[in-house]
Amino acid sequence: MRAFVITLAGALSGAALAVAIIMVMAQNGLMPINDRQMQTYLMLHPDLAPAMMGRAQQLDDQKQAAQQAAAMKKVGQAAFFDPAVAFVTGPADAKTSLVEFYDYDCPFCRASLPAVKKFYDAHKDDTRFSFIEFPIADLHGPSALLAARASLAARRQPEHYMDFHFTLLGEEGSVTEQMIFADAAKAGMDLNKLKADMADPTIEKTLQSSIALAHKVGVDGTPTFVLNGKFHPGALDDETLASEMKS
Repeated sequence: MRAFVITLAGALSGAALAVAIIMVMAQNGLMPINDRQMQTYLMLHPDLAPAMMGRAQQLDDQKQAAQQAAAMKKVGQAAFFDPAVAFVTGPADAKTSLVEFYDYDCPFCRASLPAVKKFYDAHKDDTRFSFIEFPIADLHGPSALLAARASLAARRQPEHYMDFHFTLLGEEGSVTEQMIFADAAKAGMDLNKLKADMADPTIEKTLQSSIALAHKVGVDGTPTFVLNGKFHPGALDDETLASEMKS
């Protein structure tokens, strides 16, 4: 039984799991008095595991949402549109806004690309967009950092940036230098300038600033979107994006 509890707790936070177990037991007419009673009840009712895990995930999501809302209030929405950390485009007085924290090697960022690009193409003249680097090297490897640095350098050719960004994000497999320069050429960029800018030490400072912002507001994975000031972690499709932007 202990192994069963540890397995569940490993997938979700221990505090949320404990609360979820108690709530599910209460809903089924039994309030736990101690750990032994809780373990005995779980052994007799293993079918409740999905409900407990679902409830624990819901509690975790609610906690994270509250923390991110508090962080948003503290740092202010303007922090997401600071050119020192983000590539910003679209009208400054737009009533709608889309922020994305992304990693070029992230499969879920790539899965969200069709919806984001479609929305961008349709709303680039009436929505404020912010694209923020958040490479997770521990998960995706050094190629994620390479891509982020190339992207930051590409911002210095802003007229070509969005084409480069969407092309690179649409690649398959780990990003390589060859891939970066091929996509930059497709976007019409000056490759000599891009290479020189990638070697500029200030690029690293910008990257660390964007990562620091992500940590400050509780972003711990990619993609994470901030849609009209509300956080949305995880991939987006056309329907979800349209719905979130209207709410």
